[in-house]
Amino acid sequence: MKKQILATSIAIGLTQLAIPAFADVTLYDYEQPSSAYEDAYVSGRLNVNSGNQDQTSHDLSVDMNYERVFSSPDRDVKVSGDLLGTSKRGPNTGDDTQENYVGNGSVSANKYFQPNSKGAFWYGDGEVGVKKGAEDPRVKVGVGLGYGRVVNVTPMAQALRLVEALRNKNRLTADLTKAEYNQLANVIAKESEYRSRYGAADYQQNWVNDMETALEATGKTNGKLDAIGILKAYDVLVNERISTRKYGWLVKAGVSEVIKDYDGGDSKPALDVAGEYHRPLSNRTQFSNEASASTILQDDDKSYTAKNNMSLTYEMSDRVDWLNSWALNYDHNDKTDQDTTTNALSSTYRYYLSNKLAFDTVLALSKVDDDITANGNDEVDKSLYMGVTYRLK
Repeated sequence: MKKQILATSIAIGLTQLAIPAFADVTLYDYEQPSSAYEDAYVSGRLNVNSGNQDQTSHDLSVDMNYERVFSSPDRDVKVSGDLLGTSKRGPNTGDDTQENYVGNGSVSANKYFQPNSKGAFWYGDGEVGVKKGAEDPRVKVGVGLGYGRVVNVTPMAQALRLVEALRNKNRLTADLTKAEYNQLANVIAKESEYRSRYGAADYQQNWVNDMETALEATGKTNGKLDAIGILKAYDVLVNERISTRKYGWLVKAGVSEVIKDYDGGDSKPALDVAGEYHRPLSNRTQFSNEASASTILQDDDKSYTAKNNMSLTYEMSDRVDWLNSWALNYDHNDKTDQDTTTNALSSTYRYYLSNKLAFDTVLALSKVDDDITANGNDEVDKSLYMGVTYRLK
């Protein structure tokens, strides 16, 4: 039954969604073969209670996430990591402070056999995992083959928003063509190049100036953009926050070696399969799903794991995002013959106080099914909390 639920959830996530029609020029029209993006966040929440209880109690959670992706015509390189730390103490005398942490880091590279294609590629990847109480960190490396490609279309989303803002300010006399949008988006996509060339303190003026040049070349600006248009461009691209937009799919399969494992074991060969599907449902809505499964290739150990992470992000306004996610993890430990299924759902209302700082209101549900009764996780865990998120990159 659990396997059927798992298979159904992955199939739903990877099934192509029907999308409504929107603007004539869409995110799918982005034609830049090379791009890069970097996302880095730290989120935290803290609850402290004192008075009318034996001792001061607290509940602290800190979550750090990082992702950097570089794409060129012949390869995609991705570096990612996450670290979650918690600290809790109850209100009763004798309640000890319970601290925990778990973290993962990975790097992968997809090398396409034919540059500028969305076809076949070979890949290599590696990952390291740490968690409290483990004898060793988990170290794994692998290689394999795949097909498909995921494209970062965030620059086109920014170009669409910029043109919309300038049209509202009557700084553009008409909408841009597909080619003109791509010229503007290509300048936006080179932000990291401008930062490297001119330095973090001065690159923005050169970056925005080249966007102005691209817009003036269209002949739709009535000459030069005035101060209102330039300041509006700076406001849209620097002061406002836009979530990463991706488009495409890929599947891959390969073999890997678990060099070290949490239990101190080593030298475990494994078979891995994975898939990704990303689709902007509109210029403000992003759907993503990533699924993976891995099984140990040993006669005396037939353990396997499967994961599925689905998300839907809706940009309610320039300062408000609504983020929804569902994470499903299934683990079969052949040594203990124990199956563990974990479901975690969350819905976050995120208000950006600035480009860097956001205030979050989160509704979360989680359920662990491990066929063990009276161990504290038999019921659905429900929580509603508020916290802050700081954008590092």
